[in-house]
Amino acid sequence: MSSSRPFTSSLYLLTFTLLLQNVLGVDPLYSSCSGNENSTVNYGSYRTSLNVLMGSFYHLAPANNKGFAVGSLGQDNQDRPYGLVLCRGDVSSSDCRACVANATRELRKRCPNSKVGIIFYDNCLLKYSNKHFFGQIDNGSNLYLYNVQNVSNPVVFNQKTEELLSRLANKASYNSTKKYYAAGEMDLEGSKKLYGMAQCTRDLSSVDCKKCLDGAIGKLQSFAHGKRGGRVLGGSCMVRYEIYPFVRA
Repeated sequence: MSSSRPFTSSLYLLTFTLLLQNVLGVDPLYSSCSGNENSTVNYGSYRTSLNVLMGSFYHLAPANNKGFAVGSLGQDNQDRPYGLVLCRGDVSSSDCRACVANATRELRKRCPNSKVGIIFYDNCLLKYSNKHFFGQIDNGSNLYLYNVQNVSNPVVFNQKTEELLSRLANKASYNSTKKYYAAGEMDLEGSKKLYGMAQCTRDLSSVDCKKCLDGAIGKLQSFAHGKRGGRVLGGSCMVRYEIYPFVRA
């Protein structure tokens, strides 16, 4: 198995750094590869199908600002890749397309002979596998990030964070538009505000979306307790909170 080191308990990446990464198309937040099949007879066929599938995502995901695409391609189960791409719910079609292009190019470079791969950027997620995974919660690809700075009143702050993210999880899961995305804010003491976001991949059912988000919120409350910002990025859902606005209007 070949993978970049997961940031299980890492420093939170600053907004400027993330912006710079997306502008320049460098260094994703995380990537992982597995299933090196370079010596198998059918890998050439698999790679051909995978290249066509990933190339189609560049056009499909940003279409009509949907920000999501899922599909499979191949003659039989031996060479059939299954792929999924999700752009963050607030990004524009052009930013979605740029992120998908970066993700496709970088994943091909990092996983040239792998049948399973996943890559996270701030604006998008791209993953593929030789196993059918549509409609199943992916708990094996989670990335955890947090701000190293602490808040002054962690008990109250954590209660507010859980309240906001739980409200957004409900809104995202049962959104009538089926975009499975919600963002919002909550007043803190004085003029301060708390900002949050929740999103699922749209191959999940509403029930599984809510289940995935609730699990991510629970993990976030555990590892980011009292931190000024944090997020969980997963192969099926993501949650994030900050004390500054980070989503586009």
